[in-house]
Amino acid sequence: MQRGNHTSVSHFILVGLHHPPQLGTLLFLTFLVIYTLTVSGNGLIILTVLVDTQLHHPMYWFLCHLSLLDMTISSAIVPKMLAGFLLDSRIISFGGCVIQLFSFHFLGCTECFLYTLMAYDRFLAICKPLHYATIMTRSVCNYLAIGTWLGGTLHSLFQTSFIFRLPFCGPNQVDYFFCDIPAMLRLACADTTINELITLVDIGFLALTCFVLILTSYGYIVAAILRIRSADGRHNAFATCAAHLTVVIVYYVPCTFIYLRPGSQEPLDGVVAVFYTAITPLLNPIIYTLRNKEMKAALRRLGGRKVVKPH
Repeated sequence: MQRGNHTSVSHFILVGLHHPPQLGTLLFLTFLVIYTLTVSGNGLIILTVLVDTQLHHPMYWFLCHLSLLDMTISSAIVPKMLAGFLLDSRIISFGGCVIQLFSFHFLGCTECFLYTLMAYDRFLAICKPLHYATIMTRSVCNYLAIGTWLGGTLHSLFQTSFIFRLPFCGPNQVDYFFCDIPAMLRLACADTTINELITLVDIGFLALTCFVLILTSYGYIVAAILRIRSADGRHNAFATCAAHLTVVIVYYVPCTFIYLRPGSQEPLDGVVAVFYTAITPLLNPIIYTLRNKEMKAALRRLGGRKVVKPH
């Protein structure tokens, strides 16, 4: 379609998740509970790390950034979805759609970089313990963390500007529950082949590069752990790394399913998207607290209960 034959849209209508009308209230309550637990759980992790001086280490500093990202990425998507369930408020302005898409990819890409950084931190801590304190100083941590946020900003600016340079002249119904690249491409009044290719190459390259770096780091980590003579030492090292690897897998598998198939129109895509926008941010604090002894001890201290330190 040519842009000159149509009027540019001023707003979009988010179709949302396909569900029977009678389930609207139940879905609203379900996602409200999930969102509340996500914000409170990640907020509790941030508070615990800031208050407890025993957690003032790079790993927990990066965990604070991860919790902040999970809170904000969920807040960028879920409230609008809740409004759709309860109030049938599905209209989003053109500018609001741009902001939502930018925010989601900015936060998601930053999280991708952060997972890679956390793997590198564990690599230094386990494989180069004698040099860890001199390499991973506070200033280095700050610079690395800022770098992940800047990288996410640049990536999202590129993707957002490339999507919304396309003409949108109707229809304006987004067959999704938020403004995302695959759904917006289907509404463009122009050939989107180049956009689909760029999405595949750009997001695919970033995700693959980060994933390979993470796997490489953990390859060295596993080799180092197997050389530890103490059974307790091996167990503690594996427990810490297992939490990170679990979170990485939970994050990467759904994202790969969606963004390596930008032209897909399968109904399953919406279900997968719910997983990494609403469920994954909830799982992260659960995984890190249940599998991390230091975090569990810090939460007990925060609650005012005494914890006996292991000798």
